[in-house]
Amino acid sequence: MPLTLYDATVPSLLQILDGSLGWLDKAATFAAESGKSEAELIDARLNPDMFPFNRQVRGFCMHAQLGIAGAMQGLFSPDATPAPTTIAGLKERVGEALAYLQGLAAADMEPLIGKPMVFRIGETERHFTADQFLLSFSQPNFYFHVSTAYAILRHAGVPIGKMDYLAKLRIAP
Repeated sequence: MPLTLYDATVPSLLQILDGSLGWLDKAATFAAESGKSEAELIDARLNPDMFPFNRQVRGFCMHAQLGIAGAMQGLFSPDATPAPTTIAGLKERVGEALAYLQGLAAADMEPLIGKPMVFRIGETERHFTADQFLLSFSQPNFYFHVSTAYAILRHAGVPIGKMDYLAKLRIAP
């Protein structure tokens, strides 16, 4: 059976989003037990010119959910709403992305193959096919933001490891 666009995107997005809920829980516990404030974690960044932790989480949720929704609509523009400022708010945003993806079926995604779409940010436009937008832009951005968010928590001392990032692997029975 050939690999579908759905298979190439959605299951892995779900896996990593689900894992992020676990490391967000560990971040909340770490903040409570270490005396480091939640606000410090929310505002933490790896380098001054990078987005803080909460913007990284918003970024990976955006590319998981709104990337696909934008591909379906034929237009994607980055989410400019304020990022949540609490771990509970970040978990809620991850939950929204999970719920959206869980509501998708392979049949929803296959019509996107070859469908023209536009990425727009300000005056800049990039033209893609929806499948190539998802595979060459949105999915790599998802992994960039999720890896950066994970690295910020590791750098801050939150006790998470690779299996927290990978979460529930889809192992053959």
